[in-house]
Amino acid sequence: MRTPRFLSAFRVPRRSFLNAAAVTLSSFTAGLWQAQSAEPAPPIGDGKLRIIVFGAHPDDCEFSAGGTGAKWAAQGHHVKFVSCTNGDIGHWSMAGGPLARRRAAEVRKCAEILGTRAQVLDIHDGELMVTMENRQLICRLIRDWRADIVISHRPNDYHPDHRYVGVLVMDAAFMVTVPFFCPDTPHLATNPVFLFLDDEFQRPNPLTPDVVVAIDDVMQKKLAAIEALESQFYEGGCLGGPHLVPDPKDAVAVAKRKQQVRDEFLSYPYYSQTANRFRSVLVRDYGKDRAEKIRYAEAFEVCEYGRKPDAEELKRLFPFFNA
Repeated sequence: MRTPRFLSAFRVPRRSFLNAAAVTLSSFTAGLWQAQSAEPAPPIGDGKLRIIVFGAHPDDCEFSAGGTGAKWAAQGHHVKFVSCTNGDIGHWSMAGGPLARRRAAEVRKCAEILGTRAQVLDIHDGELMVTMENRQLICRLIRDWRADIVISHRPNDYHPDHRYVGVLVMDAAFMVTVPFFCPDTPHLATNPVFLFLDDEFQRPNPLTPDVVVAIDDVMQKKLAAIEALESQFYEGGCLGGPHLVPDPKDAVAVAKRKQQVRDEFLSYPYYSQTANRFRSVLVRDYGKDRAEKIRYAEAFEVCEYGRKPDAEELKRLFPFFNA
């Protein structure tokens, strides 16, 4: 539910939305079902990396790692974006099951554009909690994907769902290797490298990037994914309003609104300023001449709870710098 600052605030009374029908499962069964309900993991031994990214809502992975995900996918690596809540309150005019289904369809379309895979967990938006059930669920998802790289929000963030995704993934960072934790899912022999997504928050500490990836070459794919997230950008998500949405019969107004979203997205600091904020890291990895030409980038910080990669391993895990 990442909402750029350029969208106007629009107050909506808080309401609870219950699904029309529910299936009661034990916490164990529910967690195991969610972990295993997506497409099966790719086969072992193909020489490709396996990357799993956890975002709080159906747009967070695409927003913060869509460019790098597309670059990995273009090289044949296996990239999965997991939305840890279903996004069912993330809009100003609709909610509940209809919105959850809509947002799941949006990220599936993004996956087609980016070459990634998508899974949306059936947890209410705004209600993700740090529980044993959810820790086990995250652990099973990482194991099932046989991940080499795990990426998530940092645990200091404006949204509680973002913070708790960070905590849950950090809590799984060692447990994925422990054989008798979630013994129903084979443990990993090697701890993955865990990384944090970029953000703007300064307290208690700002992001310190270990890897900054130039995404100029895939920016059109990323823009197409942003356009596919229509409920969140074109319509403004939970802080939007009817003033943002033109009459669909007015082709000129629709085209103008779409261009406005693209322009505002490109001027948003995550993209227009990330390369400038971390130019020295780009120079280190791309060389001065190439680094000076980079306009758009995504940044990642190594979480010290996972495997500690050296510079050479990071270049192997992010095989873009010599391309």
